[in-house]
Amino acid sequence: MRAVVQRVRSASVEVDGAVVGELTGPGLLVYLGVTHDDGPDEAAWMARKIRDLRILPEERSAGDTGAGVLVVSQFTLYGDARKGRRPTWVAAAPREVSEPLYDAVCRELERLGTPVARGVFGAQMQVASVNDGPFTVWLER
Repeated sequence: MRAVVQRVRSASVEVDGAVVGELTGPGLLVYLGVTHDDGPDEAAWMARKIRDLRILPEERSAGDTGAGVLVVSQFTLYGDARKGRRPTWVAAAPREVSEPLYDAVCRELERLGTPVARGVFGAQMQVASVNDGPFTVWLER
């Protein structure tokens, strides 16, 4: 499982012109990718790592501050463009594997007390954000 985590002042996701997920204050924008051998353990680890990552101002975490997290599914995190000009997506898990694990990460964040906003799994989304810092971290398990 991979995640790109950005500290943001605000972020939103639109699908078909309608806002489906939004952070109106400081928080984290997370792009989440799933590979074939990921499972519930990876989802739980990732949720805890995202919540506890001390990248907000004054070295605080979303768990410390109550900041929200906007989670967007992103299969392209498992793209491989080392050969040729067209990336391959063979390392990305199919929807039957990745969607339940995306949901599991979001549910675990909520269970841990983190406000969660979401994109729409598999949809064509427009993501807008104001990156704070800029501060971007890559997580992988």
